[in-house]
Amino acid sequence: MKRVVVTGIGALSPLGHDWPTVEARLRSRRNAVQTMHDWDVYEGLNTRVGAPAAAFELPPHYNRKSTRSMGRVAVMATRASEIALADAGLLGDPLLKSGRIGIAYGSSSGTPENMGDFGRMITEKSTEGITATTYIRMMAHTAAVNIGVFFGITGRVVTTSSACTSGSQGIGYAYEMIQSGRQLAMLAGGAEELDATEAAVFDTLFATSVKHNAAPEFTPRPFDAERDGLVLGEGACTLVLEEYEHARARGAKIHAEVIGFGTNSDGCHVTHANPETMAVAMRLALADAALAPEAIAYVNAHGTATDQGDVAETQATHAVFGERVAISSLKSYMGHTLGACGALEAWMSIEMMRNGWFAPTINLDTVDPRCGALDYVRGDGRRIDTDVVMSNNFAFGGLNTSLIFRRWPH
Repeated sequence: MKRVVVTGIGALSPLGHDWPTVEARLRSRRNAVQTMHDWDVYEGLNTRVGAPAAAFELPPHYNRKSTRSMGRVAVMATRASEIALADAGLLGDPLLKSGRIGIAYGSSSGTPENMGDFGRMITEKSTEGITATTYIRMMAHTAAVNIGVFFGITGRVVTTSSACTSGSQGIGYAYEMIQSGRQLAMLAGGAEELDATEAAVFDTLFATSVKHNAAPEFTPRPFDAERDGLVLGEGACTLVLEEYEHARARGAKIHAEVIGFGTNSDGCHVTHANPETMAVAMRLALADAALAPEAIAYVNAHGTATDQGDVAETQATHAVFGERVAISSLKSYMGHTLGACGALEAWMSIEMMRNGWFAPTINLDTVDPRCGALDYVRGDGRRIDTDVVMSNNFAFGGLNTSLIFRRWPH
């Protein structure tokens, strides 16, 4: 089996778009959550907090012609991919059009505004407002397809529209594609745009944070006894994964090595997480990496701050690692970025591993006694010298993912 390394990273996130900016925000222990006053117009929507991506500018070549088939989610995915390709030294490289590089990328959905166009067609019995690109902007695989068209990529496209595991499945399936020799490199990750309709999905399940609408700095609160639900965020993150020998031959900078991936499904309920199968996903990743649980010193949690999800995840993590493993949730800073979270959290886990400092879960005052007995990272964070980290995500539908990265050089 071929080795797979990360040679490029590009991101747009609520915390910033480069690691120094993000790290400063993590060390400040200030989240990026804000009151969403635009949502006040929606009768019946209870949550009013969200975490939009930090402001970003697009280069001039993102013009009307090149972006006509893109909604915000596709624009963010494409721009993050462009930054990642530049970081990898592959922007404009003939490899992009050779068929040897592919895409594994996902989002929970396309642009909700364009879904609304079809909704109005149903209610108003008129096609007014629907154009030749309306469906392209709203389709679940809009991010992957628009990335491919923008850069002329002709390899395989794997569309991982799997809600909260979209980004991590994208990385995992890209890793397997290169490992098996079917592609030489892959653009992998996920994206999501913040919209009131997606907040409404979780609102109807009583899973959104509503107690801190006027004080967004106090939510979300993963693992905390007083948590009251998740906060939605947005962003995009792309990792360039590449076969190791090819990367070495061209003198590429290597950020980390992907050494383990596990994924499975609960097979029992659409929204109630199952700690037994969550634990299996982690064990699958460990087996893939040929590591014992003792090798993992830090786990980046999915940590959404939902009542049942936090309990199930931490119990599963305890079942695999016992009480000793350090764990924290980056969603306490940037909310739940849905399709983007698996990739954003993987990137930040790699950077924290490289720097030997791991961010705490903020707003975690008192650990819920129902949560698994783990070493919850709080306060000013934690210095941990480790060569491997695990990053986990769990999605509606009972979809579970676990990724393991190795520090480079090792």
